[in-house]
Amino acid sequence: MSAGASSRGHDTTTALRRLSRSAGDGRPVAPVRMLHLGVGNFFRAHQAWYTDRSPGARQWGIAAFTGRRPQLADELSAQDCLYTLVTRRPDGDRFEVVSSISEAHAAADHDAWLRLFAAPSVGLVTITVTEAGYLRAADGGLDTDSSAVQEDLDALRADPRALVHTAPLRLVAGLLARRAAGAGPITLVPCDNLPDNAATLRRVVRDAIERVDPELAPWADQHVGWVTTMVDRITPATTDADRELVRAGTGVDDAVPVVTEPFHEWVLSGDFRTGHPGWDAAGARIVPDVVPFEQRKLWLLNGSHSLLAYAGSARGNATVAEAVADPTCRGWVEQWWDEAARHLTLGTAEVTAYRAALLERFGNPAIRHALAQIATDGSQKIPARVLPVLRAELGQGRVPDGATRIVAAWIRHLRGAGAPVQDARADEVQPLAQGAPEQAVRAVLGWLDPALASDERLVAAVLGHLTELAR
Repeated sequence: MSAGASSRGHDTTTALRRLSRSAGDGRPVAPVRMLHLGVGNFFRAHQAWYTDRSPGARQWGIAAFTGRRPQLADELSAQDCLYTLVTRRPDGDRFEVVSSISEAHAAADHDAWLRLFAAPSVGLVTITVTEAGYLRAADGGLDTDSSAVQEDLDALRADPRALVHTAPLRLVAGLLARRAAGAGPITLVPCDNLPDNAATLRRVVRDAIERVDPELAPWADQHVGWVTTMVDRITPATTDADRELVRAGTGVDDAVPVVTEPFHEWVLSGDFRTGHPGWDAAGARIVPDVVPFEQRKLWLLNGSHSLLAYAGSARGNATVAEAVADPTCRGWVEQWWDEAARHLTLGTAEVTAYRAALLERFGNPAIRHALAQIATDGSQKIPARVLPVLRAELGQGRVPDGATRIVAAWIRHLRGAGAPVQDARADEVQPLAQGAPEQAVRAVLGWLDPALASDERLVAAVLGHLTELAR
């Protein structure tokens, strides 16, 4: 880092501390008791923000680790891990400084990862690595055909302290270090948009354990708690305009601010072996069963996001706000919601209120949520967001227009319409969508679920929407 950059970092840190909520009581940097894997804007607007507002914030500092790119860790460290969170409201922006991250590390700082994972004082590991980061095979287990997974498996078999890169194997490396240190129990808290995300994470981690060191499995059964979560807060990528917004609003030259919406939700259920900072006192809900909330969010919010990302971008819209203002897209969203709502177990009043809140959130002109960002990794998202409703509708004798339109829009996306294709399985799914339309529909449906490709009513409906969407 240059002397000039170091000076700017010092000036920014001083300014951020002055604006921090903790400035008045002189709150020191909290000791690390929690690790986070997958530093990004969502984590910093959500789990880090909830922790910052929790009664245990003084005792539960976070050591945050990036995925593969070190830049964010460097930029955060230059500001003592302080950053500005901008809540964009139609009636005016709110600026606050989040100070719950005590340390930021690049993924390559594997020694720090193992050291902290093995520390008895560390009790929680939260995870945001996106749906693709779990590296699941078609059966839900670990994708051992992945070259990245194979490399990490081979590395850990040879040396339990070897540098690994994939999320499941980084967790296994941490568990091996913790067992070796005799450090006691720990709780893993995945926070990605996957149904029953704790079971999903546990499956791929256990598969990795069996291939690296089967003797770790009984230790993990005894010492590892798993917590299922539902997370929600729309958080776009940061732009230069956002940095200028912070400079104009606070006078601070923050390199890594985060912009988010007023709405936030966190629902958790599971086995907290080691406690938590008091997230429920900051607005999170600890419940016996996350599934009803998870389905509501995955189907209504995330499902309509996928619809807008694929169909809306193909109609020339760039953001969620633009797409939901398009009467055609808005009608498609409402139709999809009608289908999905029939299969939710929450009360009608709560679902109706949630739909109204979503329209308000989607239409917030201050939040520029790019459809191209939402369109990434459709191969991971469509199965969780759309297939459960599609199957439920078919099971009740209906071919659902809303669900089949989303599938058709995704196929058109894979064929080059709208947002560019960025998908962890692009090499696998994109070729399926090429060629004659009927051939493409059957191939993609077969990839999603072989039984779907043989349903002639379903094939006809998706083909019809391909034609409709091309108009």
